[in-house]
Amino acid sequence: RELLGKGLDLDRSYSRSLTELAGSYRRLLKVSSDYDNFLAENLLWIRSAQLPNLVTLKALPGQIGLLFSPARWLEVLETLLAGIGRSPFVIFLLAAVGMLFWKARRLRTLLVDTGMQVGKPSLDRFSYTLKALGLTLLLAAPGPLLVWTMGWELGGLLDVQQFPRLVSIALLTLAPAFFYVQFFSELCVTGGIAEKHFGWPQPVPQRLRREFAFLKITFLPAMFVTLMVVYDEQKEFHGGLERLVMIIALLALAVFFYRVINLLIAQSIGPMTRLRYLWLVLTVVAPLSLAVLAFSGYFYTAGTLGAGLVHTLWFIFALVVFHQVVVRWLLLVQRRLALQAVRERIRAAQEEKAPVDSEMEGITAQDDEHEIDLVAMSEESRKLLNMVLVIIGIVGFWLIWSDVLPAFNILNEVTLWHHTVVVDGEKTLVPATLADVGLAILIAVATVVAMKRFPSLLEILLLQRVRMTSGSRYTITTLTTYAIVGAGLIAFFNVIGADWSKVQWLFAALSVGIGFGLQEIVANFISGIIILFERPIRVGDVVTIGTTDGVVTRIQIRATTIRTWDRQELLVPNKEFITGRLLNWSLSDQTTRIKVPVGVAYGSDVEQAMRLMGEAAAANPNVLAEPAPSILFDAFGDNALNLVLRCFVDSQDVRMTTLTQLHQAINKSFNEAGISISFPQRDVHLDTLKPLDVRISRDGGQRGEA
Repeated sequence: RELLGKGLDLDRSYSRSLTELAGSYRRLLKVSSDYDNFLAENLLWIRSAQLPNLVTLKALPGQIGLLFSPARWLEVLETLLAGIGRSPFVIFLLAAVGMLFWKARRLRTLLVDTGMQVGKPSLDRFSYTLKALGLTLLLAAPGPLLVWTMGWELGGLLDVQQFPRLVSIALLTLAPAFFYVQFFSELCVTGGIAEKHFGWPQPVPQRLRREFAFLKITFLPAMFVTLMVVYDEQKEFHGGLERLVMIIALLALAVFFYRVINLLIAQSIGPMTRLRYLWLVLTVVAPLSLAVLAFSGYFYTAGTLGAGLVHTLWFIFALVVFHQVVVRWLLLVQRRLALQAVRERIRAAQEEKAPVDSEMEGITAQDDEHEIDLVAMSEESRKLLNMVLVIIGIVGFWLIWSDVLPAFNILNEVTLWHHTVVVDGEKTLVPATLADVGLAILIAVATVVAMKRFPSLLEILLLQRVRMTSGSRYTITTLTTYAIVGAGLIAFFNVIGADWSKVQWLFAALSVGIGFGLQEIVANFISGIIILFERPIRVGDVVTIGTTDGVVTRIQIRATTIRTWDRQELLVPNKEFITGRLLNWSLSDQTTRIKVPVGVAYGSDVEQAMRLMGEAAAANPNVLAEPAPSILFDAFGDNALNLVLRCFVDSQDVRMTTLTQLHQAINKSFNEAGISISFPQRDVHLDTLKPLDVRISRDGGQRGEA
């Protein structure tokens, strides 16, 4: 019992020790986490070295000689050759590299062959693009794979010296960047994916390939030396050489960005022309600013931000390739559907032995020899693709720059102004910092992007998932846009501290302005909201307002756009639809009546004329059988017997076409039956109280004699 008691005491003492140790571990983890967060927030703003001086310049030649010492590189070569035979994996990788180099010409020929069928209606396949991507990956793989193999072999040796280990780390880090540059360069070869499959116009692929070649001979070597210098734990190369190689790498990147942006601006690709100065600032000034930081001694800052910039570059190029691949797939799908529709029309025409339309002449089911233009991608597909790219881009940028974001917490220390908030019933001064302003700008940008993109995505989802009219979809997307703008404004003012007590004077001033000169604008805005909720008109409705007929194409904040039958766009203030008289031809029912008045001469067979008019209506496919057409003997006119044909069509789109067809059919049938369509007759009474002077002369003869 005594021994058991001692054992229990020891066990309790051991449990207490474990509890104390667990608490110590938790405190240590918290301290480590706090220190890690502290470094993440402050390390980016700490200078790694002093400004360059005469000592730095004097040490630079010695560092260059030490880096490129033949003895050191011979040591690397000997270490590499000595370790090659030890690993079967390395032998396998070298054999794969040799095979890829040997088959490079054959792979390039196959790559060009995949583009031979691109553009032909029924021979083109998306599998050709996938095959071309695979061949491009194989063509780009040998060089980067060889670099990675050498780095892996040097790093796998246990007794390797410091310099070969630096070379190993630099090669392993350089290999992915080398592969990205090589892959994008192979995309732009003559007859490759960019030219044949993506349809990029010349000289864009050729110039891009030249720029990637510039990166290979300038940026990649500078990046290799920079990695060796940065990872040197003995700091043999720190100081002057570290500044020099990092500045060279960043300058090469700035030149690359400048040339590429100018190329895209010259070719008017995307929004480059409209935002050319913004793109130049973002892409050229950024690496130049990092070069200035490196020169000033902020090596860690320049290296971290430069690495994020390079990864962002690769990510943007990958997004471009993904976008082009998806676009090509969509175009092929739509072109295949269009070609199938044409073939079905041809087959139906052949079965009925009817004449083929002029647009189908010369096209047969096996006509694949001539190239045709790609079908334009539908608006819905384009919006959805752009929205997906925006989402992928946001996620990718967040993953790339997430490690750098904590450093910007230093902006919370820059106070711009103070604002008052109520906390537990008491007013407290809260600072508005530079970080708050940055967050407000991000909220504004996000609001603008969401205002443009989210309603389009919502419309696509409603179109695909919910049976809803176009007018209903437009109403929902418009109200969603208003809600996004309202939420964005509330969040924007909340972040910068502009609460109601601070901005109520602004609303008071606005109310005075509304009372004097803005009441029409506010009335139109409120009327637009009423239109969206009450929906007296919808997008696509045929309306008559005043003396103007047309189709509603857009309902905006101030005015509604109506496209007339002459393809003119009429802007009508929203208040006119609420306070004025409006004729909506398709509000609740698209069915509309057509009235065809016909006047036949006195003495005509009225019953036959009415029967022919009924037959013309029955033969027209657009005329509805229910309600049935009606023919009325309307009146005895001054010059004609007035007959009226009344019939119905199911859509405003066919109203004018049907009216023309009925006129043609009635005129033809009346002519064949010998029924005359009357024309006005007039009796002329002459005053005979005085003699009348009546002469008949030939003006042409008199002019000839003259």
